[in-house]
Amino acid sequence: MKKALIAAVLILIFAGEAAAVGNIADITVYDRAENRNLTVFFHEGRYYVAGKPGNEYQVNIRNNQPGEILSVIAVDGVNAVSGETAHWSQTGYVLNPHSSFGVKGWRKNLQRTAAFFFTELENSYAARTGRPTDVGVIGVAVFRKKAEPPVAINRYFERRREATNESSPAGEAQNTAKDELAQSTRDDAIAPRASTVAPAPEPKKLGTGHGQSETSVVRYADFERASSVPDEVITIYYDSYRNLVAQGVIRDNTRLARPTPFPGPFVADPR
Repeated sequence: MKKALIAAVLILIFAGEAAAVGNIADITVYDRAENRNLTVFFHEGRYYVAGKPGNEYQVNIRNNQPGEILSVIAVDGVNAVSGETAHWSQTGYVLNPHSSFGVKGWRKNLQRTAAFFFTELENSYAARTGRPTDVGVIGVAVFRKKAEPPVAINRYFERRREATNESSPAGEAQNTAKDELAQSTRDDAIAPRASTVAPAPEPKKLGTGHGQSETSVVRYADFERASSVPDEVITIYYDSYRNLVAQGVIRDNTRLARPTPFPGPFVADPR
């Protein structure tokens, strides 16, 4: 169990319809300069958004569950809370049931963050710290909280009767079957779930910078994960609009101008 994880204490309401990705949690990328959620494009099994260089953005996380979740967020392969090269075993944000939180930047302390903003790859925080390989991707690993054990009632006489039955040959066979079933269940739980993380893309021309310092208050909390493997991994790639068009992610429907040879019946005065 990891203690002292970052817990979100502000519940934010985001205007407009969300172009969200995810099931256990909804993830949207919100352009703070243009006050809108970025459109999500789906291409060859991956999700993409188009960022505009210079614009600050935030990653909005909404918990769709009736219980708490832990969301470990990585931007350009860097943990947005600790600054470590990202791994889902690291620290993240704890969200209350059906609450939302906007991750505005790189966590500097419990009161402040350095704003996310779209910038050229060379100016990205990951590249400036010697980690340019995974620039151009946002990932959120979501964990459910381990359930509290039920309250036990003393059943002394039933336990004695079960012990007597288990000492008989039939009871021993039944006990062996129970052990095999329990082992099978444990094996299934240990087996890693299929990950939605796509193969690492080629380095992008657009990355995320380390911007201005601003207020973002959180507190520490304890959170015990139900599993060491995430219940969901949400991956969103990003690049400039022009680059996504060039890659075939976005179909540019801009048409060539088609002038009309006879637009009017008479000659108008010039301006």
